[in-house]
Amino acid sequence: MYTLHYAPDNASLIIRLVLDGAGIPYRTALVDRATRQQDSAAYRALNPTGLIPTLETPNGPISETGAIILWLVDTHRLGPAPADSDRPVFLKWLFFLSNTVQAELRQIFYPHLYAPADGHRAHYEIVSARIKRHFALLDAAASALPKLFAPGRPLGVYILVLTRWAALYPVDGSRWLDMADFPTLAALARAQEARVETRVIARAEGLGPHPFTRPELPNPPEGSVL
Repeated sequence: MYTLHYAPDNASLIIRLVLDGAGIPYRTALVDRATRQQDSAAYRALNPTGLIPTLETPNGPISETGAIILWLVDTHRLGPAPADSDRPVFLKWLFFLSNTVQAELRQIFYPHLYAPADGHRAHYEIVSARIKRHFALLDAAASALPKLFAPGRPLGVYILVLTRWAALYPVDGSRWLDMADFPTLAALARAQEARVETRVIARAEGLGPHPFTRPELPNPPEGSVL
């Protein structure tokens, strides 16, 4: 059985939804960010970067969200196999989500790591505009490739968690994401919320009854988001 090292409403949420959606057995291990458990020697032995998530497997620990998803896809046939005709487009969008959209969202959440204090506002406006364009591309891709972006599937889940964060964070920032601008993603959000695993995980992580269509700040029963 796998062990998913998680924190509420962190990138581990993506992996948790994928695992539950596919019916893959796993256990969770809380990484308590309130006590900086991600910096502990024990966690750093699993994941030297100290980032969340880490998935322990019989083949050893895997970190980086995109890498975990790709390993699960190939191990459990959750997406196109290497020889399938739609494998290239699957990989393109998986790495776009991981390397571009998620990475740029981090720039909004942690502006002090990317810009001087007097440049935060301009940085926020530039990056948020870029991410809206990214979501427009993903909305079009999800419309053209509904099988790849189906609810419960890795690409669909990945997109929705990123839209959730874009709607909520940073807490003191202006709200700039309107899902009405992305009708295919909005429909995907409604379909994902209707799935059993979404309701179960939302309760477990304190995400509220509508984590994707009407996201609210989490109130987790254990652990800390930040």
